[in-house]
Amino acid sequence: MLLVKPYRRALHCSTRQLQPKTLDSPFPSPSDIIFVNRAVSILKGHDPIPLNSLSSQFTPQYASSLLFQSQFDKPLVLRFINWARHRQFFNLQCKFISIHILTRFKLYKTAQSLAEDVAVKSPDDKGEFVFSCLKDTYHSCKSSSAVFDLMVKSYSHLKMIDNAMNIFELAKSNGFMLTVLSYNSILDALIRVSCNGSFELVQKFYDDMVNSGVSPNVYTYNIMIRGLCGKGDLKKGLAFLNEMEKCGCLPSVVTYNTIIGAYCKIGKVDEAVEFLKLMQVRNLEPSVVTYNAIINGLCREGRMKETSEVLEDMRGKGLVPDEVTYNTLVNGYCREGNFHQALVLHSEMLRNGLSPDVVTYTSLINSMCKTGNLHRAMEFFDQLRARGLYPNERTYTTLIVGFSQQGFMNEAYKLLNEMISSGFSPSIVTYNALVNGHCALGRMEDALSVIQEMERRGVVPDVVTYSTMISGFCRNHNLERAFCAKQQMVEKGVSPDVITYSSLIQGLCEQQSLTEARELFQEMLRVGIQPDKFTYTTLIGAYCLEGDIKGALNLHNEMINKGFFPDVVTYSVLINGLNKQARTREAKQLLFKLLYEQSVPSSVTYDMLIESCNDLDFKSATDLIKGFCMKGLLDEADRVFELMLQKDKKPSEAAYNLLIHGHSRGGNLHRALHLYREMVSFGFVPHTVSLIVLMKELFKEGMSEELNQVIQSTLGSCKLADGELAKGIVDVNYKEGNMDAVFNVLTDMAKDGLFPNSGKTAFSHMP
Repeated sequence: MLLVKPYRRALHCSTRQLQPKTLDSPFPSPSDIIFVNRAVSILKGHDPIPLNSLSSQFTPQYASSLLFQSQFDKPLVLRFINWARHRQFFNLQCKFISIHILTRFKLYKTAQSLAEDVAVKSPDDKGEFVFSCLKDTYHSCKSSSAVFDLMVKSYSHLKMIDNAMNIFELAKSNGFMLTVLSYNSILDALIRVSCNGSFELVQKFYDDMVNSGVSPNVYTYNIMIRGLCGKGDLKKGLAFLNEMEKCGCLPSVVTYNTIIGAYCKIGKVDEAVEFLKLMQVRNLEPSVVTYNAIINGLCREGRMKETSEVLEDMRGKGLVPDEVTYNTLVNGYCREGNFHQALVLHSEMLRNGLSPDVVTYTSLINSMCKTGNLHRAMEFFDQLRARGLYPNERTYTTLIVGFSQQGFMNEAYKLLNEMISSGFSPSIVTYNALVNGHCALGRMEDALSVIQEMERRGVVPDVVTYSTMISGFCRNHNLERAFCAKQQMVEKGVSPDVITYSSLIQGLCEQQSLTEARELFQEMLRVGIQPDKFTYTTLIGAYCLEGDIKGALNLHNEMINKGFFPDVVTYSVLINGLNKQARTREAKQLLFKLLYEQSVPSSVTYDMLIESCNDLDFKSATDLIKGFCMKGLLDEADRVFELMLQKDKKPSEAAYNLLIHGHSRGGNLHRALHLYREMVSFGFVPHTVSLIVLMKELFKEGMSEELNQVIQSTLGSCKLADGELAKGIVDVNYKEGNMDAVFNVLTDMAKDGLFPNSGKTAFSHMP
């Protein structure tokens, strides 16, 4: 990369030293005039192809003469330049003249293309020759200072900043008035080449611009804000935004897009959304780029639900999602594990004629590998190549990981060979996948061969490599080799991690070597490695097997104190241990604790909870029903209820209320109505909360007959002396179909105690 010298430099050469005589004289000879007139005549026919017959006769002098003679005929001169520019006779002199003419006609794109060609092919490396040639043809071409702005921009675009600076200084010292365009070009180039370096030179050049009396424009500010935000200095970027507004320079959509993108990049999506609102207040219409930045920020933060709202807002403004939008969303849903939505968006993307990129295909392939659908993963791999895209190192590694995890090692090696043939070097992740695949199959020697191969290729085994090997040896009951691997990794400077220790502890526990496992656990703590949930659960299981429930419970408490919340596996191990010790009461307490905590129990634990109902009193069973209803596990709640019935005892009023409430909320109105009628037949009075929830759901589903029955039954239980007026209000509103008023009056009646059952119940805190 070009190292930029201090931009203020002494120029040790003058234009007299630049050999201006290298250009031919612009004054044509008679023979020139005859040839040029003939060429001009052909060009006036609007078809330059007949000029091909003259191509071999053209000389740089003829071309220069034609350009000078026709320099004010825009269509003609443009036709000639387009025909001649890549031909051998069209030398630097012709290009310099053309740059002047094209700039005067404001044909900047073609002019810059020629200027960049000149910049690369000029005989000097500082830009002095180019400046001299442009200066010498300046007056003949009736040019303006804009040509030097263009040359500065061209050098800057090529990141030839020393040359750009030289042209800039030479032009100023020779009295040419360069505009803000030159400053912007150099600032932009400085930022691009200093993306990983200091911003001081950029700031210094900006300050010099301001001090020289050149006013920054919106492009200047956008360049500075982009540079600062790109370096992660959003605070200074915002300061430039404030300065911009104070100077009366209105921010553009690009300005806001830069700020919004910077906020999203550092995870401050809410602040980005505020800027989105602000730009709309200021009558600036967000672009697809704006919305893509916010969608990307939300995806990075895992806030996928909110992306739907942003997408809807985007479409509401008439903006059409582009490839970036879809690629970002597909990748986001894949990371979240919502593979169905990722596939839906992928299909929608294809229907709209948009092409997923290799990153998106790799995300889809990774998603399919995670779900074990290797066939679908390979379909995406083939689709990727059919669309003219090329798999990258991550694509191959993702597939190798997928096949290795499922034990399809032959397929994994085919992909590895294809990966190497395509010019990619397998990474440590690739090799670790192969090691893991062999270890899972118990093929430890093959795993060792992979390690030898990776070392031969210069890839150093890491903690994952060694931990995988150690875990494999432990699963094969070869603890001696497992501990040898641990010693070897330490000798090679690789520090064991929690997985290394946990694997060894598990291996020792499986061999009932609890003493050694405890010692290793203490060693782990001594070297500063904190145990994780798996480590604790493994040791708790070992303690339970030895009948040391006290030690197991102590470890359980310790893991909670250290911030690790036991999961269903931990609790199941403890519950089984307590049951074996006939400590059923403590086992049931743990079961209830598991149910009400945030961890997600398994169906096995639910079965254990439900089976425990045989030994539970009604209050405990009702608590269990409440717990299941709160979690939306209504089938499990019904099973507990049925067990209560099987005990030949009438379930409690609270149990009925809980289930009516739960099934009404869950949408199973037939079950809720059945329970309601059964409850009333037993002489129980439903609680008002349950009734109102039931009524609302019946109303939503249009079950008017059933709704009428429930309302009339409810009003019939009202204390007539105090509720006659309220009953009348309910009756009138119900007949008029004003159900909101009905529910409000019923709620007020319950608060006033007009129903026999309107106090607190077991489900008072249910949603």
